[in-house]
Amino acid sequence: FSTLNSLLSKVQVECFFFLLSYTEDHGQSLGLSGWVKNTRQGTVIGQIQGPQDKVNDMKIWLKTVGSPSSRIDRAVFSNERDISKLEIHGFSTRY
Repeated sequence: FSTLNSLLSKVQVECFFFLLSYTEDHGQSLGLSGWVKNTRQGTVIGQIQGPQDKVNDMKIWLKTVGSPSSRIDRAVFSNERDISKLEIHGFSTRY
């Protein structure tokens, strides 16, 4: 299962690194593949791939938890689709 997410968050710029780091760590702990990165608009985007239940766990975490220093205003998930095999291997932060 694969989903593209956009995490719309009002976070101070210096805190974005921590949100990305926590997201990468949490994705890895769930055994997911994907990536996360900051946008020039001050939001965070990414892609998550893995078993449906683990992807759902990650989506809930992104909507409600994030990093300790972040405030998530809205999390939007789009382009969700079933995939037969992973298209991304590992979970990383993109710059």
